[in-house]
Amino acid sequence: MTSAVVKAWSAWAPGIEDAVAWREWAAVPTVLETSGHPDAAFLPAMLRRRCKPITRIMLTAAFDCCEGREPSAPRTVFASRHGSINDSISQLEALAQRKAISPTAFSHTVHNVQAGLFSIAAENHQASSSVSGQQDTFASGYLEALTHLDRDPDRDVLLVAGDVPLDPMFAPLVEEAAAPHAVALLLAAQGEGTALRFAVGTPRPAPRAAWPEPVEFLRWLLSAEDRLALGSGECGYEWQRA
Repeated sequence: MTSAVVKAWSAWAPGIEDAVAWREWAAVPTVLETSGHPDAAFLPAMLRRRCKPITRIMLTAAFDCCEGREPSAPRTVFASRHGSINDSISQLEALAQRKAISPTAFSHTVHNVQAGLFSIAAENHQASSSVSGQQDTFASGYLEALTHLDRDPDRDVLLVAGDVPLDPMFAPLVEEAAAPHAVALLLAAQGEGTALRFAVGTPRPAPRAAWPEPVEFLRWLLSAEDRLALGSGECGYEWQRA
């Protein structure tokens, strides 16, 4: 089991867009809406035009989490199960028809596009990882953030986890609670904040939440519950308040 401190958090989902709204939601959780994205007006116009909904959502959470802090300072981990896969459909269809695809369009469907655009917008030159781990994507991203803290304990790590619902072409292939969302956590090796212990082990039976795992983590973080268990695959993941 290893530890980290949550120094700050932020999240975005349709209709739940600030800390007050999230605390109200966490007290009486309900199923999230299935469509919507922020305008991300804080981004320069030329950069904003390049941002798909998933990128606007994740960057909104990322910058909100860094409010009052320098966004260029932390290392970053962007965790998304699906990333920009919805935007690849037209390119896959073009390939199937042996047509040329746009290099610009392709550049916005790679899995690290959110990390890349955040680094540009925040002028962040620190180390960054982009993670996808199927149903364990959030826990995988959290574990990746801990490895960054282990390598450089004096530098905070910004973890941003998010997704949007899959296109109907792909949605039947995956069983999940689908909703546009992003949760950002500013993690540190020590200091002021909420200290958490994290462990990887054998899966434990746990009811599947009606919302995505990053949102379930935030609900728990804002609650008085001592322990959270996630994971329905080969591994289980557990957080405890230190």
